[in-house]
Amino acid sequence: MVERFRLRIREDSLCFSAAHFITYGGGVCEPLHGHDFAVGAEVAGPLDENHYVVDFVALKRILAELVGELDHRVLLPTRHEKIRLEIRDTEVEAAFPGRRWVFPRAECALLPLANTTVELLARHLAEGLRDRLVALRGEGELEVAVEVGESPGCSAVCRL
Repeated sequence: MVERFRLRIREDSLCFSAAHFITYGGGVCEPLHGHDFAVGAEVAGPLDENHYVVDFVALKRILAELVGELDHRVLLPTRHEKIRLEIRDTEVEAAFPGRRWVFPRAECALLPLANTTVELLARHLAEGLRDRLVALRGEGELEVAVEVGESPGCSAVCRL
């Protein structure tokens, strides 16, 4: 049996402030609003030659980079079936039936998601963390979980 270890990281610095809106069935689109999202992660796997799953310093750096890509941005889904994005050099126009927004391009995070729910944000960050850890450590037996909280007591976890 191969030993497996789990590392967990959750720090006040691993958070991002962002605006978003999500849609619901029946053509409902909530108003644009913001959250202070909190991010935590868990990485599980066997120990490497240095006797750790991954270096905490590298894990924190990677998470901070991923979080930084979302901080102080408007989160826009590029794979939504009803939200249409027109991306220009200096602005992004988002349209949903009966609604329209125009944002400065530099202040948008265009995400390959169907909606900007906390669940899909957790998956997006988990995939980014997994990909960067594989690039750092190489292919291996790592499991990654990322938790994203949008308000105290309300969070989603994605395990890959």
